Amino acid sequence: MANTFEFGCLPTIIGSMPHTDPQEACRLLLRYLSAIPGWPQLPNRSTRENMYVQFSESFPGIVIDDARISVDRSRDLDQGLERLYVAHANNAYSDYVVSPAYAAGLHALLAMDITLPIAVKGQVTGPISWGLSVTDGTHYAVYDDTLSEAMAKHLRLKASWQESALKQISSNTIVFVDEPYLTSLGSAFVSLPSEKVVTLLTETLGGITGLRGIHCCGNTDWPLLLNLPIHVLSFDAYNYASALGTYSEQMQFFLKQGGAIAWGIVPNDEEALAKESLASLKDRLEEAMAPFAGEGPGFRQLAAHALITPSCGLASLSPEAAEQCLEYLAQLSDRIRRRYVA
Repeated sequence: MANTFEFGCLPTIIGSMPHTDPQEACRLLLRYLSAIPGWPQLPNRSTRENMYVQFSESFPGIVIDDARISVDRSRDLDQGLERLYVAHANNAYSDYVVSPAYAAGLHALLAMDITLPIAVKGQVTGPISWGLSVTDGTHYAVYDDTLSEAMAKHLRLKASWQESALKQISSNTIVFVDEPYLTSLGSAFVSLPSEKVVTLLTETLGGITGLRGIHCCGNTDWPLLLNLPIHVLSFDAYNYASALGTYSEQMQFFLKQGGAIAWGIVPNDEEALAKESLASLKDRLEEAMAPFAGEGPGFRQLAAHALITPSCGLASLSPEAAEQCLEYLAQLSDRIRRRYVA
């Protein structure tokens, strides 16, 4: 994993925004996150923009009932699965578009007359979380060998198509695989062997030729994630900063290999956000980074290979609170960069 791209604590988002107007959401992101904007997921606009429904389009036998997703086993899935495997073998992702009906924010950003000189960020739901949201009427799809293998290939093609589309506006792309359900690994709720988790995630990540990231907004098996073929580890540093400290050795190795950390330091909870200030968030970020800066690269090198993000998506906030979060991100990035990067 060689990553020579230095983010320098620039800000970006995780994905979702509370807006229903895709142009308005894009304009706001370009205003505050002009260096590395992402495209906004807009689940309040349509259930098709729910992060699980959003990438279900064209999967064999898929049935969407409001935000519930299932695979209809009474249908003949063979033709759809064969089509998927042929496309995967040939990296023919053109038939695996995320259409405007499912991602209005993505297409609104692509339609703008812009060229982004630094980078643009995208995201795709990961196979573990997707497979724990899709059933075949009896079981979650992730526990079915045929469906789990197919969905990882499906999401890989979705990621490849998205990356290709984003390259229209920037030659540098960052695509995160979003995996909120990884917080349940090893629990009674998710009984998946680590080998299967790694295999499915590696398959999906393989569709990303640019910078690859993985996002988990809770505590999880961090060594497993740090050993994946990723350039960026994105986590909720506001609530779980100490969780990574337990794995200092693995973190240091990841950083020495050129890995970067996306520090989710601005809370996506409205009550918590109201209690914070620019000064308190700066203190919180420096406190989160201190254990790793002290043991190894120092603050300047750590900041060079860092992004600053919200703790997770912003769809649950009011539009006003979401804008406050973006403003804090921009201001915090500027303050940290002036101290450690400039």
